[in-house]
Amino acid sequence: MAKNEATSALKIIPLGGLHEIGKNTCVFEYDDEIILLDAGLAFPTEAMHGVNIVLPDTTYLRENRHKIKGMIVTHGHEDHIGGIAFHLKQFDIPVIYGPRLAMAMLEGKLEEAGVRDRTELRKVLPRDVVRIGKHFFVEYIRNTHSIADSFTVAIHTPLGVVIHTGDFKIDHTPVDGERFDLQRLAEHGEKGVLCLLSDSTNSEVPGFTPSEAAVLPNLDRVFGQATGRLFVTTFASSVHRINIVLQLAKKHNRVVTVVGRSMLNLIAHARNLGYIKCEDNLFQPLHTVRGLPDENVLILTTGSQGETMAAMTRIANQEHPHIKIREGDTVVFSANPIPGNTIAVVNTIDKLMIQGAKVLYGREQGLHVSGHGCQEDQKLMLALTRPKFFVPVHGEHRMLVKHADTARKMGVPAENMVIIQNGDVIELTEESIRVGGKVPSGIELVDTTSSGMVSAKVLQERQRMAEEGIVTIAAAIDWQGKLMAKPEIHLRGVVTSVERSLLQKWVQQRIEEILSVRWTEFSTGTAEQPQVDWGGLHDTLERELHRSIKRELQCQPSVTLLMQTPDEAPAPVKVSDGRRRRTRTAAQVAS
Repeated sequence: MAKNEATSALKIIPLGGLHEIGKNTCVFEYDDEIILLDAGLAFPTEAMHGVNIVLPDTTYLRENRHKIKGMIVTHGHEDHIGGIAFHLKQFDIPVIYGPRLAMAMLEGKLEEAGVRDRTELRKVLPRDVVRIGKHFFVEYIRNTHSIADSFTVAIHTPLGVVIHTGDFKIDHTPVDGERFDLQRLAEHGEKGVLCLLSDSTNSEVPGFTPSEAAVLPNLDRVFGQATGRLFVTTFASSVHRINIVLQLAKKHNRVVTVVGRSMLNLIAHARNLGYIKCEDNLFQPLHTVRGLPDENVLILTTGSQGETMAAMTRIANQEHPHIKIREGDTVVFSANPIPGNTIAVVNTIDKLMIQGAKVLYGREQGLHVSGHGCQEDQKLMLALTRPKFFVPVHGEHRMLVKHADTARKMGVPAENMVIIQNGDVIELTEESIRVGGKVPSGIELVDTTSSGMVSAKVLQERQRMAEEGIVTIAAAIDWQGKLMAKPEIHLRGVVTSVERSLLQKWVQQRIEEILSVRWTEFSTGTAEQPQVDWGGLHDTLERELHRSIKRELQCQPSVTLLMQTPDEAPAPVKVSDGRRRRTRTAAQVAS
């Protein structure tokens, strides 16, 4: 492709996936055009009370929505496509290109979210080249990963070719027979790659990542030894692993019941596309298998990461309406915990074992292999592409540093690499790479039960209530700035040695003191036609009460003031003796 005479730099802006695992989202911008590469989500920490999904801050995209020309999807994992439906509620994406499996999964998500009409989905095949806008041509290069239909992309820009590996490992014996297109990578390396952005997840691990096929003999041994019901939990999107499990179920004469909505959807899409091949009668509904001998039953579930609402977690918590663990069951965790999920997974395993199950888990069992390349995979990627510039992506800080060290050993000069954070703006030219600024790069929290975003203030309030409790104060105030009755106070989750009667008396005194000193700030008008800034008064009282309670109780509970005010301003009326006086409000009469 001919070089553009313009001297504009190519901007590469990761909004997620740096210094963390998850919510992988990257912006490529040249002149007045933006294309997006993936738009993933992450899962909340224990401190994010009531939050279901974590997304990257998309302020930059909302502000530059007129520049967005399209999106590239590399594969169908949630940390790469899970955020798209949420983003489409805030800005349009004219077209999204991606693999068949990812597009099938994404279409269902968009329809469920009611945003299917906000974009056009186009499926791609290996070595397809698509044009997005004036400046970008994107080539899809087959790679190998833990999900079928996964791609590396070569992005042709006016300045040269930028290769983004996506998630990858180099599997020479893939379960589905679809091998990594190493030849095409080498061809790009021979012609010249301006910059490589490469997956850093396993950059601390020496050697090559084992093939997915390495799991088969170990799972086969477990299937052969299990005498009762067999439960297998793995990532719902691990098509290759699920394929192996289904093959072994048939071999060992077990029918399969699938439990978990995400896994049911994934298997349906994968079978339609030919990535999973098995007879229909291998699958049986749960009510059918109850009448079968235990040794002929396999239950395939979600929940390998201890997710709160996933099937295996609910079974472990004895909350599943139809499945209970019993003596003789074997439970296989065919997945390692993602960083941050270890405690949840261990708790799930403990609960299963307490109920009598034999639980098989851990790296030494050989029941799981990673979908991400280790150091030798990363070296091979660098050797084939021979990039002029290098950016490690997709990983925590120590992983990025280690990957950069590997690249330096492979001959990439230190000055030709940058280690960046979410929001950093890489400015890439034919001769240089540098960090040239920063865009908003925080997080957006989603409470799916209310279909709304959780602001930082709301999250802080939830955290404070969880840690310190809540104090609720109800007070009624009249037009003269006086309490109409004793305020009521309620404590929830607050530990204090102060007696409630004493606390109530102190709160009343504090409110009266504040009203006495500051009432004139909020009350204007005349005696006959008073005007009161009730909102400002409420905020001031709540703020001052919070400060006082924090000081008196030596803790920081959340304080909520429920302030009752008169329904309407009093109106002057004439009485029989000719004198004027104000009527009382309904609230005053009631008091």
